[in-house]
Amino acid sequence: LAGARIMGANFAGASLIGSDLSDARVMGSNFADADLSRASLDDIALIGSDFARANLSNAKMRSSEARGVNFAAADLSQADATDMSAQGGNFARARLGRTVFRSAALQGANFSRAEATGADFSDSVLTGAVLAAGRFDQASFRDANLNGAILTGASFVGSDFSDATLTQTALHGVDLSRAKGLEQDQLDQACGDAGTRLPQGLTVRFCGRRLVIAPAPPPPPAPPAPVPARRRIAAE
Repeated sequence: LAGARIMGANFAGASLIGSDLSDARVMGSNFADADLSRASLDDIALIGSDFARANLSNAKMRSSEARGVNFAAADLSQADATDMSAQGGNFARARLGRTVFRSAALQGANFSRAEATGADFSDSVLTGAVLAAGRFDQASFRDANLNGAILTGASFVGSDFSDATLTQTALHGVDLSRAKGLEQDQLDQACGDAGTRLPQGLTVRFCGRRLVIAPAPPPPPAPPAPVPARRRIAAE
């Protein structure tokens, strides 16, 4: 399927372990509950597609285009998503243990309640992203842009924030007491409250708490009436 053009296909629950979908263009397709573990999705373009609860563990997704794609409750553990573009993507409740999002574009993405222990967000852009109530212990946010992001209630034990930007970042109720790499000049630009816990000697200015209920993105377009998958796939 490398380089294929796939439109309106229904792969829900399909076994696609180790499949090669690199450089494919996938539009309005359903991969909910599919098994794409160890699949190659490098340079893929995913448009209006649904990967809810899909297994993408150990997949290669480098330089993939996944703006607004639904990965809710999907397993992307140990996937390589370096340079991914997933602005507005939904990763709520996703399993992201040791996932690599290095240099990824994740503006406005929803990572609420994600399990992302050991994930690598270094050099990524997370402006306006929602990380509320997620677990990001031992994750790297080195040189990441977290301006305007919502970290409320998330866990960051051992996480590295060296040289990250935190302008207007919401740290309400966040325990950063065991985070690494935080400097006072970063926190001077962030917002916290009495529930914000910081490493010894650091402070944060108090700002009004923002109540954030991150909406799920709209569902992808419904696929057309079922037809055999081979008739819906046109290779270039």
